[in-house]
Amino acid sequence: MKEDRGGLKKLLELAKRRQIDAVVVAYKDRLTRFGFEYLVEFKAYGVNVVVTFQDDKDHTQELVEDFVEIVKSFASRIYGHRSHRYEKVVKCVENLKKDG
Repeated sequence: MKEDRGGLKKLLELAKRRQIDAVVVAYKDRLTRFGFEYLVEFKAYGVNVVVTFQDDKDHTQELVEDFVEIVKSFASRIYGHRSHRYEKVVKCVENLKKDG
């Protein structure tokens, strides 16, 4: 969702110049949650992406978490991060996540 990630851009530049051969992240969603084109780009430059901690989540749980993040992202854009409405939407979605 967020395209102006300076650190990620620097990593991609290093990859293009063949100055790195691996990127190590703690969890796979720390590098990119939705922008899988970044993973393809790293692969094209011969850079391996190493994930140190693997979550034992099923596909349904990952889908629910992705949905929650999308709703939170759009709610923050519509209402702003500090608004009461944003907090209300986030709380509602988090409750749905717990119940589901």
